[in-house]
Amino acid sequence: MRNFLKGKKIWGYVSGVYVVPKNIEEGDTASIDALEANNAKIITWINNSVEHSIGTQLAKYEIAKEV
Repeated sequence: MRNFLKGKKIWGYVSGVYVVPKNIEEGDTASIDALEANNAKIITWINNSVEHSIGTQLAKYEIAKEV
């Protein structure tokens, strides 16, 4: 998974380099949307690559780094 995410240039979501800022300013919505979309992609890819029983345990997490 690490190599796959590095190839997609989004490993930083798992390593903690990229985080969604807590203070959202006007005009930053496009950046926030991109961060949230990439976070959702990673979680989906991880869930699709593990057994169903493991995926159900991971469903409680909302941030790729936590998963």
